[in-house]
Amino acid sequence: MMKKRKLFFLLLIIVVIVIGFSIGPARKKARQHVNYMTAVDDHPLNCLSCHLYTQRSGFLAKMINASYLSPYNLAVAPNGEKLFVVAQEGNALLTIDTKTNRVVDKIAVGTQPHTVLISKDGTRAFVSNEWDDTVYIIDLGTSEITDTIKTGNGPAGMVLCNNETTLYVVNSFSNEISIFDLNTKKERKRLVAGNNPVGAALSPDGKQIYISSRRILPHKYRTPISIEITVIDTKTERVTERKILNDAYLSENVSFTPEGDLAIATLIRPKNLIPSIQVEQGFMMTYGIAVMETKKNGRIVQLLTDQPNSYCSDPFDIVITPDGKKAFVSSSGADIITVIDLTKVRKLLAESSSEQLKQYANNLGVSSKYVIKRISTGANPKGMKASPDGKYIYVAERLNDKISVINTETLDIERTIDLGGPKRITVARKGRRLFNNAGHTFQKQYACYTCHPDVGEDGLVYNMAGVGMGRNVTNTQTLRDIGDIAPYKWNGHNQSVYKQDGMRFSTFLTRTEPFAYDDLDALVAYIITGIKNPPNLRYNPTGKLTDAQERGKKIFYRTHTNDGKEIPPHNRCYTCHPPPDFTNKRLEDVGSLAETDDTIKFDTPQLNNLFNAGPYLHDGRAQTLEEIWTTYDHGDYHGVTSDMTKDQLNDMIEYLKSLRDAKFYENVNVEEEVKKYNAK
Repeated sequence: MMKKRKLFFLLLIIVVIVIGFSIGPARKKARQHVNYMTAVDDHPLNCLSCHLYTQRSGFLAKMINASYLSPYNLAVAPNGEKLFVVAQEGNALLTIDTKTNRVVDKIAVGTQPHTVLISKDGTRAFVSNEWDDTVYIIDLGTSEITDTIKTGNGPAGMVLCNNETTLYVVNSFSNEISIFDLNTKKERKRLVAGNNPVGAALSPDGKQIYISSRRILPHKYRTPISIEITVIDTKTERVTERKILNDAYLSENVSFTPEGDLAIATLIRPKNLIPSIQVEQGFMMTYGIAVMETKKNGRIVQLLTDQPNSYCSDPFDIVITPDGKKAFVSSSGADIITVIDLTKVRKLLAESSSEQLKQYANNLGVSSKYVIKRISTGANPKGMKASPDGKYIYVAERLNDKISVINTETLDIERTIDLGGPKRITVARKGRRLFNNAGHTFQKQYACYTCHPDVGEDGLVYNMAGVGMGRNVTNTQTLRDIGDIAPYKWNGHNQSVYKQDGMRFSTFLTRTEPFAYDDLDALVAYIITGIKNPPNLRYNPTGKLTDAQERGKKIFYRTHTNDGKEIPPHNRCYTCHPPPDFTNKRLEDVGSLAETDDTIKFDTPQLNNLFNAGPYLHDGRAQTLEEIWTTYDHGDYHGVTSDMTKDQLNDMIEYLKSLRDAKFYENVNVEEEVKKYNAK
């Protein structure tokens, strides 16, 4: 009865609004408002687009949205009779009977589960929960969680050693690998990995583990980028090599050939050092694989999966058939699976000179030598697994709530398995599909996800080719929790997400026609309602600050220098960065203007979850938070810091690293904080 009453009042309000905006002055005012927010004069006068679909909480939000499953990664039982699916959005582990193609069990797991492993006897499952910093051990006979292992920050990929006494867990947010003794369930060692490691693979002989990473390694400002593949010796449990993939980033996963002589990782090759107008020339982002010879001093060769005029954007997973003849690559931004003939790849490696192999990394036509088919899938294919007999490849269609089953002989999708998610595609779900698909970009060169993996930022610096070539270089900003922090873009020229992803997106990024208005409405709805910051479990897991963070907070809210001089209000930290979003939503001059910048002021960025948002400043020149004040601020333009001791600067940075999502600070009163931390 209560729901019917609420629905009645909602419909009544809508009718009143529609009638009001259909007549005279009200319509004119509405037209002016919509024109301003969208930066166009023909967007339909549809109040629902902005004021209904962007509701983030309450009755309306529940009514217009739905709870999807979003399958992400997979595992197959040793006998092939069961398929285990990580439902990332559903926070569940699904069990599928591969004979009946039905979901037969659903086990609740932690928040944002990432990877699942199955023991050799098929009795236990291991699930990493990326937003909880845990791994669950599940008894598959009883469907009960028997143990919870505390990991590092952001557990993602995992590997079980051959005798199943040791578990390796990739901590994606803290850039580490945890090694656990499964007899005691205790962590016995932690190793340093690359930047944002995610995927892991065990060599067939069990002697080595390769760890892929997504974000770039620290490098000199405005120079070519690189990422790391971390190699671990399982006997010594030490890192024995750090393989460097040059001119690449976003390596999501890695896999070994059955012979173990090759390890193959997915990757993206961005051309971020050239103006983005290059997208019109068909060469802004390219996608492919890194083929790594595992022998001593083995070669690393990058090969593209793209073809001229059509790109295989955002490769996620790679699976090699048990016979070692074929590799399957899921291109999550193109909704295709690329099938690679590994015999032809080996032939190419054997017959090509070093110079030729180097050139192949930028050759859009070379894929014709080894790509044998491209298989269309449902929305956003992610994790894959081969059946034990090699007859099938199971593909998680994340934004379709289905599993597609590819026949490895015919190379066709033989069947799909419906996971039972909602059949209704909400506006926000449609927007999420658009966000993760490159179909709107010229020649499908990249999706929003390409520069905003996991809706954060890629850590790269781009030249958007606005007023002049090579000018106005900017650092990618996060999209997490940005609904309330307009304006957008570093120069603050975009007053709404509608303008940011509408006219600006098509003019400077996709070089195509803007989104259709229904699509733009959906994309905006997803960005505003569906993107959240993960909990800051690394630096602030409970909300209680450490002693160093408390000292840093006092500095953040201070009004006087060490020698008692009053700090001008406009140059205090909290003035420009007040909670809950830690931005005053204004343009400011902090002395960071470069010779190649056209403006003198920049939009104040939010500081929530700042610890994993580097590099810093508008053009990414500061690799660390320390560099903002020690290297790039010599006149106290960016707050007053010249009087600080090194310990005080360290404390302030520790506080900045502790900042959590905006919701955590909703009830913080700035005046009370200032009074508290400046009391005599």
